[in-house]
Amino acid sequence: MHYENLLIREENGIIFLTLNREKALNALNMQTMRELGRFFREDATLRNGIKGVIVTGAGHKAFVAGADIKEFLGLSPEQGREMSQFGHDVFSAIESFPRPVVAVVNGFALGGGCELAMACHLRVAAENARFGQPEVNLGIIPGYGGTQRLIQYIGRGKAMELLMTGDMIDAQEALRLGLVNYVTPQAEAMGKAVELLEKIASKGPIAIAKVIETVNAYFRHGEDGFAREVAEFGNTTGTEDFKEGAAAFVEKRKAEFRGE
Repeated sequence: MHYENLLIREENGIIFLTLNREKALNALNMQTMRELGRFFREDATLRNGIKGVIVTGAGHKAFVAGADIKEFLGLSPEQGREMSQFGHDVFSAIESFPRPVVAVVNGFALGGGCELAMACHLRVAAENARFGQPEVNLGIIPGYGGTQRLIQYIGRGKAMELLMTGDMIDAQEALRLGLVNYVTPQAEAMGKAVELLEKIASKGPIAIAKVIETVNAYFRHGEDGFAREVAEFGNTTGTEDFKEGAAAFVEKRKAEFRGE
């Protein structure tokens, strides 16, 4: 598939997805959002056997410095709701993707950029990373899930502060709060993400997909996450992967999972 604003390559089963609008600090315009949705809903689902996806931004200044505010000008309330819903749908596709998605945050992750990073399953931040939801400075609120996911990661009190002040936090503060999983020197961030995906790839792929499903279920309105866990635990016990994993454990050898 052809993409204008995304660079996509696959190496050793890992997909490297780079938002490629460096001159605009990789701001999320609607073309980029459409391409992200198309990739995670269509293209990536056709790539069998992949270990996961790494999402990053072009250059060394920004992961994604926000949405493209020029596209917000002149929106009616109805158009604003449609834009927000579209963003929710795209980021939900990332959050629900059955293989691990790791954000390598190599600079500013502000507004829609912070929301994109939070939609990924794991986050590796370079030391120069900065996070924030500064939308109140423009007289609006986050529209792509920021008010909800930020609470999930750092708790209500601190999330409320950051959302109302629009303040940025650095990588070490993001690590302390639980917003990111690791902080590394910039040159080492991509390697850490690859290391994480390689480690996860040694586990049962069906089990990994079910972990993603059940964790997401905890936060979905109207869904009983405990009931989903019960159901998916039962489903995994019937897989060939479980038989192989259990046999490997008893026989003290490395399991060879096939995703069956």
